[in-house]
Amino acid sequence: MSIPSGAPVAAPRVPEAVHRRRWAILGVLMFSLLIVVLDNSILNVAVKTIASPAPTGIGATQSELEWAINSYTLVFAGLLFTAGLLGDRIGRKKVLLAGILVFGIGSALAALSSSPGELITWRALMGFGAAFVMPATLAVLMNVFERDEQPKAIGIWAGSVGLGIAIGPITGGLLLEHFWWGSIFLVNVPVVVVALIAMAVLVPDSKDPAPGRVDPFGVVLSIIGLVLLVYGIIRGGELASFTDVTVLAPLIGGLLVLTGFVWHEKRSSHPSIDISYFRKPAFSAAVAAIALVFFALMGVTFFSAFYLQSVRGYTALESGLLILPLAAAQMIFAPRARLVVDRFGARAVCTAGMLLVAVGLAAFALFDADTPLWVLCLVFFVQGTGMAHIMPPVTVAVMQALPRERAGSGSAINNTFRQVGGALGIAVLGSVLSTVYRGDIEGHLDGVPAAARDVAGESIEATLGVAEKLGPAGKPLVAAANDAFIGAMHVTALGSAAVALVGAAVVALFLPGRPAVRDERAEAPQDTGEPVHQS
Repeated sequence: MSIPSGAPVAAPRVPEAVHRRRWAILGVLMFSLLIVVLDNSILNVAVKTIASPAPTGIGATQSELEWAINSYTLVFAGLLFTAGLLGDRIGRKKVLLAGILVFGIGSALAALSSSPGELITWRALMGFGAAFVMPATLAVLMNVFERDEQPKAIGIWAGSVGLGIAIGPITGGLLLEHFWWGSIFLVNVPVVVVALIAMAVLVPDSKDPAPGRVDPFGVVLSIIGLVLLVYGIIRGGELASFTDVTVLAPLIGGLLVLTGFVWHEKRSSHPSIDISYFRKPAFSAAVAAIALVFFALMGVTFFSAFYLQSVRGYTALESGLLILPLAAAQMIFAPRARLVVDRFGARAVCTAGMLLVAVGLAAFALFDADTPLWVLCLVFFVQGTGMAHIMPPVTVAVMQALPRERAGSGSAINNTFRQVGGALGIAVLGSVLSTVYRGDIEGHLDGVPAAARDVAGESIEATLGVAEKLGPAGKPLVAAANDAFIGAMHVTALGSAAVALVGAAVVALFLPGRPAVRDERAEAPQDTGEPVHQS
């Protein structure tokens, strides 16, 4: 039987054997994703220990610590798009297995590092492996679930990201209390072994059956452009300035290369990605929402860690426990977001979610050194609730806009914009925090020796370090540092909330509303008792 010209062709159904074990496969994918997300948040609580001299740490400087974090981010963000394309071409299971294996090897080597240089190198290797894991998990998900179940599965997948962000500091705090600093990396190894076995047994392979010719020039342009752009963002955050030539050169260079990438893709007969998808307002709005919400959220996550530990005096473990309400909200609401979207539409749900995130961020502008803990927990819960009603719908919008065969490309786009948005949020909002803090604290450094004055103004941690060396004479400086940081945090929180409001405007204007519900009873032919004749 021939298919009429122009008639829509149904997507091939998932094989029955795969369909039966789809939830077990999702569990393996979440497990793999959790390793990657959790590792980056674990490192944040270990920086003080790693900075200590041997044998406690490896004596890393502030700059070396930043690059232990940034080397991972730089490689990870630069390769995400390429990793998605390779998964579509050679098979997502193969890419997933290779990525998690490289990540495990990098983790073992990082744990055994004897110098900051070695740690930076092995962290970059971990970022290489992670770049192939994250897009593959979402691409495999799209190929084991039917379209009607994909929103629920994506909601659970998104919830696991929030869980990883929250339990990372808790896990890191527990490990550092009982073991040496390398345990935060070594713990990944047995988890990776379990994940590899589970993947090999349960996860089916899938790829684009007709991938077409390779676009090596486009792939190279995407890597160079993303690496330059992310490096410029990171460098701007380090210097707390975006006007330095070492910041502007890679930023402008990256934007120019990415512009060339878009120009090349539009004219190529075998593009790596079909740029025409970005002409669809819903697709572009969903991608922009991902970047904006992570810009706002990663910025506030950055300064909330200092607020909880430096100003309030909580340990890394206690700070991690205080963020649990954010993870709980995501785990509760993200898997159910599809039900709210079905009732009210993606536009209303995502707009409300963005407004909740904005309210949660703006609340930090009211915090001081004595804000009750229940208020902090409530604000984190509100933020998590907002995130849970943004990420699943916009991820569904991105992933379902592309055919199932290009799921790797869709996942790569989704994760690339999230990573770049998050890096930009930390850099820009971190720069705002640093600039305002330095301006406020400088007037209180008169009693500090001239040699230490410049260092003391860099951050609240640096100021508190100098105050500790001054002994009893440093007590007024501690109070001034806390006041200056809280003032800087208020300004940064309002900036974060403003970005979230921009995101709310974007989704309110461009995401689709509630789809019209057809009255099938009215459309059905009436039963008159007479035979229906085919024309």
